[in-house]
Amino acid sequence: SRLNIFSDMVVFSSYAVQVIMAFMMLTMIFVLLPRASVSAKRVNEVLLKNLSIKDGKVVKPETQTDIAVEFRNVSFKYPDAEDYVVEGINFTVKKGETAAFIGGLGSGKSTVVNLIPRFYDASGGEVLVDGVNVKEYNLHALRNKLGYVSQKAVMFSGTVESNITFGTEFTAANRDGRKKSAQIKKAAEISQAAEFVENMDDKYSSAVSQGGANLSGGQKQRLSIARAVYKKPEINIFDDSFSALDYKTDRTLRTALKKELADTTCLIVSQRIGTIKDADKIVVLDGGKQVGAGTHKELLENCEVYREIAYSQLSKEELEKEL
Repeated sequence: SRLNIFSDMVVFSSYAVQVIMAFMMLTMIFVLLPRASVSAKRVNEVLLKNLSIKDGKVVKPETQTDIAVEFRNVSFKYPDAEDYVVEGINFTVKKGETAAFIGGLGSGKSTVVNLIPRFYDASGGEVLVDGVNVKEYNLHALRNKLGYVSQKAVMFSGTVESNITFGTEFTAANRDGRKKSAQIKKAAEISQAAEFVENMDDKYSSAVSQGGANLSGGQKQRLSIARAVYKKPEINIFDDSFSALDYKTDRTLRTALKKELADTTCLIVSQRIGTIKDADKIVVLDGGKQVGAGTHKELLENCEVYREIAYSQLSKEELEKEL
């Protein structure tokens, strides 16, 4: 009957679709399998690679020194590269001092400061923290001394509070909820983040989305700085961490840092003369080489590269007033 023919056609069609889908899936497997194989091979190359940065044994320096950071003829180049990224870097920073690094794009400013927490190891020369070569430190102990704010402000999904306290060891000092809240608020005030956090609906319990998508660039930078300040490290590294801030906020923040963290050594990478001109020592880099070191006034007098940067950012009258 016609009804039987129709039902047979429906059944045949459904089986035919299942068979065709199975062949299509098989085809997709043949397409994806080589890709997956190559990807797995690349992942394994990373996982099976021997670490070039070996952990040292020093947890605390045996001798006391007033020098927080010292670079002795430091050079660095990437493995298998012919040219050095930075070469012949020499400077010392005493405890409580502020040192700044300035130079053109690709001059090696970030590379220099990244040698301190051992993101890379120096190819030549010595990087010393508290008089001890960083290669001799236990990595956890070394990085526990440092507060680091990267060029790109990194935010994690959670709350404002969890982002500020992220990476800080849980100790008796921050077990007390009231004391912890006061420390968080203080860190936010120093970093000028309290201004916008206090205006959020849930204040320090307000949600932060993955990557800080619900915050502006300046807000993310200020929270990153608050994270470093909350840790109360011996040395703070700010890798171009004020670039998203307006000049007024930048100035207020640096004044608060100098006042509240007078005993903390600060290393600042910046392309703004206004951000670094009050530093105790300024290191000028050009093409990976150190072309000058001194105070703002000294460099204006004897460093051509620094003078060019200064004249491109400040008026001649402003600079002449400082000389």
